[in-house]
Amino acid sequence: MHANEEARFRQSVAAALRDLSRQVDELDTDDLDARISDGVFQVDFEGGGTFVLSQQVPVRELWLSAFARAWHFRAVDGAWRERDTGEPLQDVLSACFTRRLGRPVVVAGPPA
Repeated sequence: MHANEEARFRQSVAAALRDLSRQVDELDTDDLDARISDGVFQVDFEGGGTFVLSQQVPVRELWLSAFARAWHFRAVDGAWRERDTGEPLQDVLSACFTRRLGRPVVVAGPPA
């Protein structure tokens, strides 16, 4: 990956993680603690469990770990899509947060 491509990828990931962090902050719940650090967005839940969304620079992907499962997302046409299924990142995150919090949660698609 060229330096310019890597810089663009990192900027895209930073924007996506900031957007997701803002959305999680707006959930208005004390059941979780979310933070961003060095290309990693981590959400720890009060009752146990963690979601981790991290940049993988060499392969230009975002990797999500939740419920002892992993998803791998690539930027495709301005959206983050799971590399094997094509499922949008926002759909996977919405389902994960809904399952964990026990109430409907809708996550909007972060920029890619």
